[in-house]
Amino acid sequence: MSSNQRFDKARLPSRHVTEGPARAPHRSFFYAMGLSEDEINAPFVGVATCWNEAAPCNISLNRQAQAAKLGVKREGGTPREFTTITVTDAIAMGHHGMHASLASREAIADSVELTMRGHCYDALVGLAGCDKSLPGMMMAMVRLNVPSVFLYGGSILPGRVAPGGGVPDDFTDRDLTIQDLFEAVGRHQAGTMPDAALAILERQACPSAGACGGQFTANTMACVAEAIGLALPNSSGAPAPYQTRDQYAEESGAAVMRLIEKNIRARDIVTRKSLENAARVVACTGGSTNAGLHLPAIAHEAGIEFDLMDVCDIFRDTPYFVSLKPGGDFVAKDLYDVGGVPVVMKELRKAGLLHEDCVTATGRSLGEDLDMVTREADGRVIHPVATPLSQTGGVVGLSGNLAPDGAIVKVAGMTEAEQRFVGPARVFECEEDAFEAVKARAYREGEVIVIRNEGPAGGPGMREMLATTAALSGQGVGKKVALITDGRFSGATRGFCVGHVGPEAAHGGPIALIRDGDVVTIDARTGELSVDVADEDMAQRRADWAGPRQNEYASGALWKYARLVGGARQGAVTHPGAGAERHVYVDQ
Repeated sequence: MSSNQRFDKARLPSRHVTEGPARAPHRSFFYAMGLSEDEINAPFVGVATCWNEAAPCNISLNRQAQAAKLGVKREGGTPREFTTITVTDAIAMGHHGMHASLASREAIADSVELTMRGHCYDALVGLAGCDKSLPGMMMAMVRLNVPSVFLYGGSILPGRVAPGGGVPDDFTDRDLTIQDLFEAVGRHQAGTMPDAALAILERQACPSAGACGGQFTANTMACVAEAIGLALPNSSGAPAPYQTRDQYAEESGAAVMRLIEKNIRARDIVTRKSLENAARVVACTGGSTNAGLHLPAIAHEAGIEFDLMDVCDIFRDTPYFVSLKPGGDFVAKDLYDVGGVPVVMKELRKAGLLHEDCVTATGRSLGEDLDMVTREADGRVIHPVATPLSQTGGVVGLSGNLAPDGAIVKVAGMTEAEQRFVGPARVFECEEDAFEAVKARAYREGEVIVIRNEGPAGGPGMREMLATTAALSGQGVGKKVALITDGRFSGATRGFCVGHVGPEAAHGGPIALIRDGDVVTIDARTGELSVDVADEDMAQRRADWAGPRQNEYASGALWKYARLVGGARQGAVTHPGAGAERHVYVDQ
């Protein structure tokens, strides 16, 4: 029987493995691991990380997990560390490995759920570093509805190359990110980047542990974690090598114990209002289009209707005022140095664009958290909301006869004139075909490159097209062609690139029927994505359509994923969500 006066084991899941004579065999396993009677009687807190040696994004998570465990212990809990997978996009990019990326989000959420369920843990501190691992961890928190605190592993430090050595001047004496390497490859293919210069850049662009440094998908979702309330204020900002990350980790462990005590659960924090707050932060920072996929997936775990077009409606009327790469000038470290997400949210508050009554991981309301923020917008990285970089958020939604279920495009850094593009389609059946054509310059300026069969089911896995878009940028035509796909784009993508086109080709969407030469209109100002083909002609094409292209995955995880996954508009999810659940784990 528990003797801990702060926590009542009778209402916690861990009672199933620690309480009563029938659980003597279970307790013997805990004694075998060196736990004391008091530790067995305390709440069990899962400390889950996506640590691995695949990439710098994840390499420091193990260290931070140890600090989180100290915070749990300090506040009277018993931490139980476990790990799950992650697939790092920068390593998976540009080859068949990218099929595994989005599917890994579901595998992370599923594996965390199964570990928590199987061992009856009472709460969760989740640490993640790379793109899909952040939403995957947050999805598990909301699915389980346990008291939860999320912690980002931190961004990488920017690289820098001194002048000389044959490196082009526009790559020297400035902050470098992985985006620059992908674009350097495009220069190399175009013959304007020597082998020796590329070798120098690849050794200098990524000088530390941490996730890609711009407002790409990892940093976007780290900002989401704070804005939605699952992460402690300003915890997303410090770069991975900073010792302050360990302090945030320890405080995250302590915070989850206070949430247990107050019985504040993940779905008390993740609400329609907090999701809207998160979408505001994505928009005003020029964040990754992938947020339009991950926010609906997180909402789905809570049984909240919040799809891509709901997200895009918020993006459209949110000013863009934080100058972060790839659309702006600065990296994640710079945002942290000027006050981070709390200062960004303070600016949104001034414009009346936040729901301040949302509960956060601190146990306080968002408004109470913001009352404690003393810093103001610096005017370089964070501009005042009253004088934004543009009146429209950095990401907007599109729809029309080419995308009845919607699509998404990042416009951060683009002028208003650049936000409309009309041109003939050049159609490719997969990313590899498009990339080879771009390398060979087998396209014309003014064309709309169409890459289809890359959606969640058709790919499978909704691959990112960074290799192709970076090659176009490297060839100097990033603004002279447009690109649309039922796949995704990296948060590092620049140029007029439309993703998440739905329904996807594998589900018979109009993108499956478009042909070379069809005139496509993309207008981010009006939200239009259309093709100049008469309805009757499109109907005939549909009647003549031979069906979706067969991919090469006839067994294994990707085969299973392709058969379960839904459309991008609802977040590319693989199960019915909280709307269909018959029980909540934490109440069993």
